Amino acid sequence: MTALLATGTLLCSGLVAVAVPAATAAPERAAAPVAYIANSESDDVSVVDTATAAVTATVPVGDRPSGVAVAPDGGRAYVTNRGSGSVSVIDTGTDAVTATVPVGDGPFGVAVTPGGGSVYVTNFLSDSVSVIDTATNTVTATVPVGTLPNSATAAPDGTRVYVSGGAAVSVIDTATNTVTATVPVARANGLAVTPDGSRLYVSTQHAGVATVIDTATNAVTATVPVGNTPFGAAVSPDGSRVYVGNIGGNSASVIDTATGTTVATIDVGATPIGVAVTPDGGGLYVANSGSGTASVIDTATNTVTATVPVGSGPYAVAFTPAATASADIDVDITARPSLGILVPYLTYTLTARDLGPEAVTTATVTAKLPSGATATRLSPGCTATAGTVTCAFGTIAAGADVSKTFRVPLGLLSLGPVKVTGTRTASSPADPNPANDSASSHCTVVSVLLATCS
Repeated sequence: MTALLATGTLLCSGLVAVAVPAATAAPERAAAPVAYIANSESDDVSVVDTATAAVTATVPVGDRPSGVAVAPDGGRAYVTNRGSGSVSVIDTGTDAVTATVPVGDGPFGVAVTPGGGSVYVTNFLSDSVSVIDTATNTVTATVPVGTLPNSATAAPDGTRVYVSGGAAVSVIDTATNTVTATVPVARANGLAVTPDGSRLYVSTQHAGVATVIDTATNAVTATVPVGNTPFGAAVSPDGSRVYVGNIGGNSASVIDTATGTTVATIDVGATPIGVAVTPDGGGLYVANSGSGTASVIDTATNTVTATVPVGSGPYAVAFTPAATASADIDVDITARPSLGILVPYLTYTLTARDLGPEAVTTATVTAKLPSGATATRLSPGCTATAGTVTCAFGTIAAGADVSKTFRVPLGLLSLGPVKVTGTRTASSPADPNPANDSASSHCTVVSVLLATCS
């Protein structure tokens, strides 16, 4: 580490992939995101459960892993091995390397496009960027860029990839894989693009600042003083904060993007390089290369809440996306004949059962009645029109069920089979299982005074 800094050589900071859903389905994950930390000196990746701040697995990769990024669907982590000239592809479901992709010389930074189809890898020693097709794990393009390319990050809309280097930031058009602009920034290192894509923050190593670039004009609009020898950079999901790791000051700077000022400086471990913000914005992980640890910071209070021992020489951090909240609603409908004092009728019970894992906050179930039928005696929350009953359900705890009832007079039904179907038409949070969203009841009307239901 000392030798690298003495020669003015840039180090790599890991970049977090933008959490946009990919075309392929993500594997099931824990509710809390998982951190993948590349350990350059121990040639492995530490897998950290952010719910417990504990290492749950260690994955051997190539020589001197320096960067890590996770696919938007959370299914794969991509790790650059600068000593091996390769990228290790980790299946996050099994935490095993499933592919090794040869790239350029000295790969450092890595970014995944928002759609998940391409991975961009900076080759520090060959002044180029390798483009990997994630479907085939092969390099499909090599893009010449400026000297000593280091970090990379993708624009939120996926049209551009930004690459930092020894004297400038290169802007790559992802449609053509060509450099369309070069923005002079001396000793550019970590990159963080705001969620709206309008600004790019660049940690500027020797100047002790974060340089702000207007992405519409590719012009420098401001510089924000941070700590000594800034390296990694990351932005909060809401764009209100940018975090910069300062290896010379063993600290992390917090930039308020509205005012363009540093509002806090947080002491962390020795030689902090990679920084990344948790998907919910509540935590910041800092990879302390000199300490073999990751500092966990509460972004609400800007205090270190945990220190996680990882491998030797941690360089970069990336997170899986948080698991999407979901509640599986199982719909059921039953019917029974009733002999009223004046009018015989069928009583229908419409049930919404929450199979979890989350509680249902709202749900709507609609029952389709036979033609010409109109329901009466509706439970609270239900409304009727000719041929339908719509019931609104409030909160349903996981594992619980709520039922609504209504009546249909036999005189409104034709003789013979009668089918009524209830269907979930809306709910929150999302229902992951449409297979049980509908159910039907079957009765037979023998006369205006008699019906049977099975």
